[in-house]
Amino acid sequence: MSELPQARLWSMRIAFAFLVCVILFFHLLPLETTPRRWVGPDLLLGFACAWSLRRPEFVPTLALAGLFLLADLLLQRPPGLWALLALLGCESLKQRARSLRDTGFPGEWLAVCAVVIMITVAYRAGLMITLVDLPPFGLTVFEAIMTILFYPLVVAITHGFMGVRKATPGDVDGSGGRI
Repeated sequence: MSELPQARLWSMRIAFAFLVCVILFFHLLPLETTPRRWVGPDLLLGFACAWSLRRPEFVPTLALAGLFLLADLLLQRPPGLWALLALLGCESLKQRARSLRDTGFPGEWLAVCAVVIMITVAYRAGLMITLVDLPPFGLTVFEAIMTILFYPLVVAITHGFMGVRKATPGDVDGSGGRI
């Protein structure tokens, strides 16, 4: 095993953490002073799903958990609930990454759609159970739909600009084992 795969593995892990920090930075910028009547896609979840499906070794579980928890704290969400659900969703995608590798993009997109919908429903149910003030239902649904619709763009950025492609059967992971 050469040092190049280990260097690439760690550089991509650092790149993902940097990407999350950039997304959070722009999310926290006070660009508008009045409340918005719409909400954009959850790009953090979109990129995490894309990277989890395409190269699971680039997004280890502890890194995902820490970054999602950081997002919860910075975005003033109930700490840990969204982080846990997003982590469970990404881990389920990692488990299915090998079987989804041979399907085309529509199969991948359908799997991500199911995960985003399940995370959104479970998050809303968790907020209802704990009696936390709920965001408007329309905004919650719109955010999930926007995340699903922006997923192809996220994949295009991930594939084209960041070089995170689906593993091929001959590839080796960071530990030297076959993927």
